[in-house]
Amino acid sequence: MVLAGTAATTQGGITSARIAALRQAEAEAFRKARPKSQARIGNGMAGFLGGVPMHWMTDWPTPFPILVDRAKGATITDIDGNRLDDFCLGDTGSMFGHSPAPVARAIRRQAGRGLTYMLPSEDALAIGPLLQEKFGLPLWQIATTATDANRFALRVARAVTGREKILVFNGCYHGSVDETMVRLKDGKPVNRPGLAGEFRDLTRATKIVEFNDVPALEAALADRDVACVITEPVLTNSCMVLPDPGFHAELRRLTRAAGTLLLIDETHTISTGPGGYTGAFGLEPDLFVLGKPVAGGVPASIWGMSEEVAARYAAYEQAKEPGYSGMGTTLSANPLQFAAMRATLEEVMTAENYAHMEHLARRLDAGLTAAIGRHRLPWHVARVGARVEFICAPGPLNNGGEAEAAHAPDLEAAIHVALVNRGVLIAPFHNMMLVSPATTARQVDRLISAFGDMAGLLA
Repeated sequence: MVLAGTAATTQGGITSARIAALRQAEAEAFRKARPKSQARIGNGMAGFLGGVPMHWMTDWPTPFPILVDRAKGATITDIDGNRLDDFCLGDTGSMFGHSPAPVARAIRRQAGRGLTYMLPSEDALAIGPLLQEKFGLPLWQIATTATDANRFALRVARAVTGREKILVFNGCYHGSVDETMVRLKDGKPVNRPGLAGEFRDLTRATKIVEFNDVPALEAALADRDVACVITEPVLTNSCMVLPDPGFHAELRRLTRAAGTLLLIDETHTISTGPGGYTGAFGLEPDLFVLGKPVAGGVPASIWGMSEEVAARYAAYEQAKEPGYSGMGTTLSANPLQFAAMRATLEEVMTAENYAHMEHLARRLDAGLTAAIGRHRLPWHVARVGARVEFICAPGPLNNGGEAEAAHAPDLEAAIHVALVNRGVLIAPFHNMMLVSPATTARQVDRLISAFGDMAGLLA
């Protein structure tokens, strides 16, 4: 094995020496363009642990975090006046653009009426039918994050099945739900590496198999001890993995045969269309979760269930002893969420906006793929609706294990900073790009051009 750091070591077909040289040059250019930001945040922000309000802000590969002055539509401007075409969009939180006009109006209107009071507003009357219409399931609850929604939905699944275990796919991401923080290592289930303060063996109550592996899934469900399979329809918070043809049909067949509920988490794959991947491909989940973008950037999430699950849960509620359910937080289902969510569902998540997003995402996919081919790089592009990723490895990928092996962290970091220096921002953790209703063809073309420039330098 060649030692890391030597010229012969490669990531994504590029030598570590070339990667290091690019990253150093781009870091210097980043600092030079941001003297005000460096003075104010270069050594950390006073009063915050680690110098930032949330620790993952230091995970961006830029020398220091971008200090944002304002964001509008698909553009971010930092305090030094640098404008960035934003394809990160808050890692899906602002998937429909920053401050969509209908959402901004709704927030201003609700701000004068009170922000939270543990009671519904008139907007809530409209939201229930909207959720039924958009996502198919008949009964819904509001939470504040997708993590909360997933936790609550899993609690219901365990309650109605009387089973403890859940099943996840290797490489999954469902926020900070403890039970999902497992991985396969050399074929064995283990706690996900790097968990802070975790002393429990999370694999005791969680089974894990590879995505797209139908025989492994069938074997894991055979004991009939799994309450719920929780999955994204496409693995997205790693290098993107698309489902094999027929995989979702088999997943639904096998879960039903085993008496196991199916939870589809659409928090990222809502990029597919107004009803998410579920609506576009006719999936039939028992439980459904959507977080991040559902209220246009205001923290909110939704979780829904089928009539059957609701009836079983009602029976469970009647039989259990009275007391706190363990579900819900005080700020969940507040009127600010209702106002922003209603505006998003009615006026932002429209077929017209999705058609625009799909059209430009196809353009982006084609442009990146052409650049990769032109420079003969062993990379590929994956897409689910308006969500596009370039992956610095051959593809397509079949499962989470392959996705993890495909990551090229040093190379990806260098590319990320280089794109920022060329006026383009993408997600920092997995080369993800989103096209919003506010994104223009010119912005897409600038990203393709900047990416082609980087590909040429590296190749």
